[in-house]
Amino acid sequence: MASSMVVPVIDVQNDTFNELWPAMVLAIKTSSFVALDTELSGLGNRKSLLAESIEDRYKAICHAARSRSILSLGFACYKKLDDKAADTYLVQVYNLTLLCSEEYIIEPQSVQFLVQHGFDFNKQYAHGIPYCKGNNKAESDDRGVHIRALFTELLRARKPLVLHNGLIDMAFLYQSFYAHLPDRLTTFTADLSEMFPAGIYDTKYVTEFELRLTASYLEYAYKKCKLDSSRRGTSGGTEPHVQLEFCQYAGQMSSYVDYRVCPAVGSAEGQTDICQRFSAFGWCPNGSECLLSHDTDLIILQDEKDLGNKRTKRKRRKEKRKGKGEAAEDGAPQHKIPHMEVDLQEMPDEKQGAESSSEKGSLMDTQQNEREKTDIEGNGVSQDNTLEITPTTDDNAKTNTNGGEESRTKDGGSEKLSEKSSKTEQKKNADSGTHRAGFDAFMTGYIFAHSCTLNKKKGVEAVKKEEEEESWVPSCLNKVYLSGKSAPLNVVKSTFSKSSKAHVAKMEMVWGKKV
Repeated sequence: MASSMVVPVIDVQNDTFNELWPAMVLAIKTSSFVALDTELSGLGNRKSLLAESIEDRYKAICHAARSRSILSLGFACYKKLDDKAADTYLVQVYNLTLLCSEEYIIEPQSVQFLVQHGFDFNKQYAHGIPYCKGNNKAESDDRGVHIRALFTELLRARKPLVLHNGLIDMAFLYQSFYAHLPDRLTTFTADLSEMFPAGIYDTKYVTEFELRLTASYLEYAYKKCKLDSSRRGTSGGTEPHVQLEFCQYAGQMSSYVDYRVCPAVGSAEGQTDICQRFSAFGWCPNGSECLLSHDTDLIILQDEKDLGNKRTKRKRRKEKRKGKGEAAEDGAPQHKIPHMEVDLQEMPDEKQGAESSSEKGSLMDTQQNEREKTDIEGNGVSQDNTLEITPTTDDNAKTNTNGGEESRTKDGGSEKLSEKSSKTEQKKNADSGTHRAGFDAFMTGYIFAHSCTLNKKKGVEAVKKEEEEESWVPSCLNKVYLSGKSAPLNVVKSTFSKSSKAHVAKMEMVWGKKV
């Protein structure tokens, strides 16, 4: 079974940004790949983000990125260690608290979600790292010590960029730290392909179409990969598996570190009270008041048990049907929808009753616009009740921490604060504390590292080392997951698209030459 792991996350604020700048830049430059994650102030209209037309979706994302802001940026630098056992990485994780210097919209449900998961708005307004969105304004992006300059260093490093369900993240990063978003999706993807020449990888796509896990929300995917990798390491053979090392922080540096504990996966014996909705989609409308288990470890073990039982039954059916030419049943457990993380319950602003699990399959084709709810509720935002605010640095700024309000995680996990003290609720509240941009970036990077290890097992080990790091997971290169779609968004520059003028100017600044 997987062993416990303690992940150090370095907390970066405005008063420590200059001090930590050299370490962050060095971590990026010496990494093998960089995983990113963001916490946002909102996403806007939910249905527009799920429009049938991808171009219409992009327009909705652009509107959100231009009117909302990034509240927190997390990045995890994974450096492959050549002098250690195969697939050993040195990992450095940073969590940056940001403060947009322009007016932006913040959505109440996003505030509720972030507060319930430990985000300190008082600290953000007092110590957040300031930044301006869109094109260059006062200071140049290639000089000085500021967040836009750090993004420029990421571009100059030419490292593979790894995200989880990353289309929205990339749009916000582009608008916040790079330039004004182009109006056309083809121009945006053309710019991205040149900004990150080493490739963009989406672990949501990797999980769905390469690893083909039963579910693909971030926490489930990370814990499943961690469990599988641990089993490979303790099997007694030579199975490749991910091994991690972390820096030892001492002195003043240690005061900036927030340690996140990843407990070992327990046993599922005698425990069957799993919430099927949370198991399938990573969220539950009842939140912490749900009487059933939201324990991701237990869900994973139960899925494995279901899969084993299904294989046994399938084998028996094959024996009984021998010679009759009947196809055996296959697929995910009954409460899952394979490779399509979909919940067809009504959108959160439509206060209607939930559909039963038996009704989901029949409604899948007729409710395309309600697909992948869990993928767009990344920061617990709602399309209603938005507030437009102008940020200040007032130390007395207050944050509403009232309990009992529902919110959703990046992949849809829903939580409520409650005064109950049951073991189930304590577990859920403990889990909620791990949700931060830095730790999410770490989990995203681990999923990618695990998929690279499996990919190498398939035959990539035969190529030369320099080719290996260029390829990583070739089948997933520059393919970004699209909610409710069977095909990804390809991040390429086609012969029919041109780069934006702002991007061309930026690339000349970043690399000293035109692209």
